[in-house]
Order: sequence, then C-alpha cells, then structure tokens
Amino acid sequence: MLSPLISVLAQSNFTKLIWQDAFDKEGKVDFAKWTYNTAMGCPVCGWGNDEKQYYTSRIKNVEIENGMLKIRVFREIYNGAGFTSGRIHTKNKFSVRYGRIEARAKVPVGYGTRPAIWMLGSNISQAGLPACGEIDIMEYKGSIPNRIYATLHYPGYLADNANGNKILMDNATGEFNLYAVEWTKEKIRILVNEIVINEVRNNSNIPYNHDYFILLNLAIGGGFAGPVDPALSEASFEIDYVRVYEQPT
Repeated sequence: MLSPLISVLAQSNFTKLIWQDAFDKEGKVDFAKWTYNTAMGCPVCGWGNDEKQYYTSRIKNVEIENGMLKIRVFREIYNGAGFTSGRIHTKNKFSVRYGRIEARAKVPVGYGTRPAIWMLGSNISQAGLPACGEIDIMEYKGSIPNRIYATLHYPGYLADNANGNKILMDNATGEFNLYAVEWTKEKIRILVNEIVINEVRNNSNIPYNHDYFILLNLAIGGGFAGPVDPALSEASFEIDYVRVYEQPT
C-alpha cells in the first residue's frame, strides 16, 4: 500500500556510474571507501537519540560475507552499552553533489531495530545538524514491520517535523529492495523499487546544494525505534551494493 502523497513510477535518467561498492571482497570493508564510527553516541557526528548500541570496528559487527555487507547487532555488554552494532561512512573519502545514490538492501527483523541508508552534508563538522542537511534514503523501525521511511532533515524541518513520507511494503524484511535518491538542483526525490515516495523542490534556502557523504548503519532502540524486544539477541542488516550515478547534463 502506497502513501497517498506520491505513487509515481520513476523513469531514471541517471546512467553514468561514478562510484560503487559491490562488497565482493570477503572480510572487512574497503578502507579506501569506508570509515568506521566507533562510539556509543556523538551528536556532532550525527547520532545519539538515546540509542542503545555501541558501534565497533569488529568484523563481528561489520563483515562482507558471500558478496554482501552484513551489519549485525548483538545483545552484549560492551563499553557500557547493552548492544553492539556497526556504522560506516564515506566522509573524507567520497562525497557527491547531485546524482542518483542507490543501495539494494534487506532490513532486519526485530522490535527495536533501526537500519538506515542515508547522507549528511560534508560540512557537518562546521555547520552541525540540521544546518548541514540530512537525506534519509531509507529508514526503518522493526516495531512497524515493512514500513519504510524517506525523509529530509534541515533547519525548520527536524525530528517529528521533518519533511518525510513513508510506504508500506509487502516484504521489506524477507526480500532485497532497491532504495534510491535522485537529487538535482531542481528537486530531491526518494524512491523504493523505482516508485517515488517523497519529493521536495530544491532551492537556495535549503542545504541541498553542497557535497554529501554516505552512511550505512544499524541502530537499536532510541526515540525513533522505540523499546527493544527483550528476546532480541541479534539482528542483521544486509546490503548487496551501493552505487552512485552522475547527474545527467
């Protein structure tokens, strides 16, 4: 079932591939492309929100296995947190201004899980949130199975007041789906399986005309995801690939 706001089948004109990771090398992620975040919370880095995980660089939490990136959360005591998980990003290694950014992924099962495919303005260290801007290509909470969120956060549109929309899918947890944003000077539209579910007109008054970097993570609990199932011991967020296409001229 689609949101009543937008249900348009997209015809993409973004065809020139400029960056990708197919996660085809077993073991740890490619350090030429990705950096780990390792901490329990860091508001200036774009996370916190009373989440319960400690992000680590252990292969246990972030591993490439059988051609898939697997970000895993485990219930365990680690540096004061009750869970461990993983978060990686491309800051200072790859950024993009306009284009199509897409990822094929399968979200985890579990009350309290919160996987995300998203982007932050590369000026976050100077401007902070929400001034740098945020693009949530895909966000999910396990308490509402199969509902996918697509959201923009920027000054005046943050948290519960963010500029977002959502779609209820048939099988987000059991199948891989294609999540994407097509971003130009004129508009930003977020898609699931080539269906537009959120579209915002771009202009000079919102922070979507500078470079952004990519983030992948699996959070647990916190204000958005809500309480964690007491029986949840582990969960896995799987990503087949990430691709970036240049904006057509």
